[in-house]
Order: sequence, then C-alpha cells, then structure tokens
Amino acid sequence: MSSNTTSTSTTRALPPVVDGETWQQELAELRAREKAATRELDAIAARRRRLPMVQMPDYVLEGEDGPVRLAEIFGEHPQLIVYNHMWHDGAQWQCGGCTGFTSQFTRLGGLEKFDARFVIVTQGPIDEALAYRRRVGNTMTWYSTANSSFGSDVGAPPGGGFAVNVFLRDGDTVYRTWHTDGRGTEQLSYLFGLVDLLPYGRQEVWQDSPQGWPQAPTYSRWADSDEIAAAYGDPG
Repeated sequence: MSSNTTSTSTTRALPPVVDGETWQQELAELRAREKAATRELDAIAARRRRLPMVQMPDYVLEGEDGPVRLAEIFGEHPQLIVYNHMWHDGAQWQCGGCTGFTSQFTRLGGLEKFDARFVIVTQGPIDEALAYRRRVGNTMTWYSTANSSFGSDVGAPPGGGFAVNVFLRDGDTVYRTWHTDGRGTEQLSYLFGLVDLLPYGRQEVWQDSPQGWPQAPTYSRWADSDEIAAAYGDPG
C-alpha cells in the first residue's frame, strides 16, 4: 500500500526524543516547579492587595470628547489600570513595543465584572494620539497627558519610558496603588505567555536555551508598528 506522507527534516537543533514514560517523568518534575511558581505568584498578589496607597492630585487629562478629570476616567468603576504609552513628538510610528503590547487588548468588557477599567494614557496631543490609534487599529480608550504633569508623576515623562499604574477611587478622590515598568509589564501580555510555552521560546540571545537553539538579537522578532498597522489599522 502506498503512502502520501512526505518525510521532511530540519537542520535546527531538536529536543532529545525519549519514550512516553520518561517524558511524563520529566514533565512531572517541571510541573512541580510550575506549581511552585504559581503559588509564589499568588503570594505576591496577596502582598500587592496589602500595599498602602498614595493620594493623587486632581489631574485633568484630554480625552476624545475634551478635558476630563482623572476621577472621571474610572467611569462607574472604583478601580483603574493605566498603560502609559511611550510617545515621541513628530514620529510617524511610535514605540513598537507599546504598540504591539496594547494591540493585544481588544475585548476588555470582562474587567467590568471586577469593577475595573483599563485605558491608555500618552504624552502625545490628543488629536495625534487618536489618529495614531486609528492607524494601528488599537481599540482601547486613549487619553492625553500632554497638558498635565500626570505622566511625569507616575513614571512616564515626556520622551521617556512606559509604565503600568493602578488606581483606586473613593468618591472623587483617586489613590495610586501599584506601579511597574520594564519587564514587569509582561505579566499583562498573553503573547509572551504563549511564546514561552514553545520549544524554542522567544529565540532571543539573553535567554538560557540549549546549545544550538535558534537565537537572534533581542526584539528582532517583535512586530514593528507599521506591521501592526498593516494587519489591523485603518488603511485610510
């Protein structure tokens, strides 16, 4: 009987091939470490819930419909997550990392069940920010802090980096409860969570990988802003 199956080979390094029982044993050892990491993340989250907070000034930002107080950005919810998107004046394409990170969030309604909202704040003028949002196909709600010290006060100054900040509102008073930047934002990204499950991982030179694994310069596999715009943005 003939077979239509085509045999292919690769020059890439491959994980060792073992029998099923050995594989299950190796997986069980890894699973023990994964479960320990999960419990540690639970403990970290418990510590986060016990952090003190600091009262914020009554900032006024710019939204699509004009000036808006920080307390109003919460809508009907007491909790707010803000992603501070990097912005460089006059640039056609803003930070690829920020653009790619925020493009992941297309269905945020589930946060309402937890009394929260998630928005973007950037240093760019609101008209330019909204135009960029359309260009790259971003679906989040954007605000501008171009005429406010808010960005600088929460770790994202003009021309500077990105950040994630969390706030709690009690009436009209807003408190800052948590902040992170750098790789701390990865916990919010589903992309890297999926990539880290793959045998070859992120394929970046800094990662601890077996000999012969494909590796390339850091960020070299990240989508550029223009690629994101081509895939999701408004052609007009």
